[in-house]
Amino acid sequence: MKYLLIFLFLLVIVVISITLGAHNDQTVTFNYLLAQGDYRVSTLLAVLFATGFILGWIICGLFYLRVRLSLGRAQRKIKRLEQQIEPAAAVTPPTASYDVSKE
Repeated sequence: MKYLLIFLFLLVIVVISITLGAHNDQTVTFNYLLAQGDYRVSTLLAVLFATGFILGWIICGLFYLRVRLSLGRAQRKIKRLEQQIEPAAAVTPPTASYDVSKE
């Protein structure tokens, strides 16, 4: 349900941007680091939005990958430590506790 709402929200944003872009035929001069160019406002907005969206997914994906790798290492370490504890627990006899009542 959560993903459906996110998808619908993004779909509304895309539809609004396409609608606004279709009515903006103005050309603007865009100065970037090495050169400059004359672009339509709608094209410039679409390209910059797509670039930011893709860049955001890449950055989030890298953080997600780092967390997943860290989780995998931690799970392997836990499994290794549990395997070390198992033989020690099998060798040690269980201690019995006696309840002594004061009567």
